[in-house]
Amino acid sequence: MHGYDKATVRRLEQTIGLSRGAIFHHFRDKDTLFFELAREDAQRMADVASREGLIQVMRDLLAAPEQFDWLATRLEIARKLRNDPAFSRGWAERSAELAAATTERLRRQKQAGRLRDDVPSDVLQCYLDLVLDGLVARLASGEEPQRLSAVLDLVEDSVRHR
Repeated sequence: MHGYDKATVRRLEQTIGLSRGAIFHHFRDKDTLFFELAREDAQRMADVASREGLIQVMRDLLAAPEQFDWLATRLEIARKLRNDPAFSRGWAERSAELAAATTERLRRQKQAGRLRDDVPSDVLQCYLDLVLDGLVARLASGEEPQRLSAVLDLVEDSVRHR
């Protein structure tokens, strides 16, 4: 894993087995390629979030971190989001699907009486997004998934209706 900034065309050619011409036939530049991968990832995460919630997305990360080799890249993304307005706009468009799925899931869970009603849904969503970002950072730095699972239990309990 080289991360976003070190993902040269040569490395992309070697990793995905396509020539430079084939890569740029489908993707006009590295950002476009990256955004397509991010879109696919966000779609998978949104599907899980819609059915089972954002905490389940995080549990899936813990259960099979080797399937999420983009974890370190997410840290680079956070830095790039702060420093590159065009990249930030593109990322926001691709992240909207996961946010919408999470918003809808929280709405349904709140209506069913399963979530705290003393905290606004947008605050709960921000809280869960912060936990996801922290989880990604910890996994990318080599934290043991078993320990983080207990933290997710605590997070899940903290958003449940009391």
